[in-house]
Amino acid sequence: MFESITQNLTEALGNFTRGKLSEGNIRDGMAQVRKALLEADVNYDVAKSFCDNVTQQAVGDQVLKSLKPGEQIVGIVYNELVNLMGPVDHSIAIRRGEMAIIMMCGLQGAGKTTTCGKLATMLKEQGNTPMLVAADLQRPAAIEQLRVIGEQVGVPVYWEEAGSSTPVKVCQNAQKAAKKEGCNVLILDTAGRLHIDDSLMKELIQIDNKLMPHQALLVCDAMTGQDAVNSAKAFNEALELDGVILTKLDGDTRGGAALSVKAVTGVPIKFIGVGEQLDKLEPFHPERMAQRILGQGDVATLLETAQRVLDAEEMENQQQKMLEGKFTLDDFLKAMSQIQRMGSMKSLMKLIPGMGQMAQAMDAMDGMDPDKDVKRVKAMISSMTVEERRHPDRIDRSRRNRIAIGSGTDPAEVNDLLKQFKGMSGMMQQMAGMSMGDRMKAVRELQSEAMNPNSRGVTQGKQRSKRGDLTKDALREKKKKERQRQKKARKRKK
Repeated sequence: MFESITQNLTEALGNFTRGKLSEGNIRDGMAQVRKALLEADVNYDVAKSFCDNVTQQAVGDQVLKSLKPGEQIVGIVYNELVNLMGPVDHSIAIRRGEMAIIMMCGLQGAGKTTTCGKLATMLKEQGNTPMLVAADLQRPAAIEQLRVIGEQVGVPVYWEEAGSSTPVKVCQNAQKAAKKEGCNVLILDTAGRLHIDDSLMKELIQIDNKLMPHQALLVCDAMTGQDAVNSAKAFNEALELDGVILTKLDGDTRGGAALSVKAVTGVPIKFIGVGEQLDKLEPFHPERMAQRILGQGDVATLLETAQRVLDAEEMENQQQKMLEGKFTLDDFLKAMSQIQRMGSMKSLMKLIPGMGQMAQAMDAMDGMDPDKDVKRVKAMISSMTVEERRHPDRIDRSRRNRIAIGSGTDPAEVNDLLKQFKGMSGMMQQMAGMSMGDRMKAVRELQSEAMNPNSRGVTQGKQRSKRGDLTKDALREKKKKERQRQKKARKRKK
């Protein structure tokens, strides 16, 4: 998400931090920013207004005569991005003793039915008792899809046969059924169309008038770009929306809809879908999104994800084992499994300040994929016996060959893993007797070595050759080029 706009904005704003700033080069730089926004499919009027506002603030004497004008301009861009997407109120008013009704609407293919399940999951985790209502009688599979989702998330689903009822009656009967079952939130999955038409709007307006929902949320597909903004504008004119939920932001989206929808419609984005799983719905925070767009990471989201996903007790046990020098390959395998639950390694790197550019560099380099490396390491450890994981020193050449065959890797890779783990274990044992300040210093040294591209991890032992640094494909390509070079040399001699 936002990879292209982040890269283009970083390049455009990077020019402000080099050399002396003047009103002329600020305007040239903002022209590049406007181009970056337009390439990200941001609405033209929104992009123009955004750049005009930034330029007006940036060309003042207070900025140009400051000690670090480049940083001030980046700060102005950040604030304008936040104003462009916010403010946002994520709360759904649920009063004690009353039932909150949420009407979900949107076009077909935006992921509306799945989003209903995601919203029900979120509300259930917050201590509410939601009920899903299959009010989409147009699409034959919609009712069955919602029933399956309801079973998966453990939420009751009210439905009626499509031929014997109407959407308004279904919603009214569902309201009565929800009161009997003691549910305090009713989520209406209304019908969608391939495009906006009068019959769809009339149906939604009827439901709106009869049930008077507390919230009307529009589900938009972020992949459709400005079409999502246009549909939000049309729905808002008919229903007076309370918020937008953008789906598929984990896909190959340029981000223009997220930056445009609030400015064009006046309706804020409340939630974003960041995956296909039913727990992949997150509140939309303009401040955090602005940080991501500017390549500054998003530590708050990273910490929230860690608190929600990681097993705190298990992490504490592993930390204690590290300090005592009793950390085994089994514990290492558990730790990697925990981290993988938070998402892909590249997505996590982009949430860490300063690591986003490294993730982009990995995308540009063939064969650099940390997620594949983690899977390969897990495969090697899983191919070991329990005894070998607890006592890796006992792994000799024959055992290394067996582990390599079992994990589909090379014996040299198994050897590298064991060397790195041995070095890491030694450092942990040294840290066990250190003070807190010395431990922090050792951790920083470990991080700097891990970040060093010339380093082979935590080990500093003698290396037989540099072949291990290359993937098999890269090594094959290198040999091929060498053969071609020798062939050309022989021709020249003739």
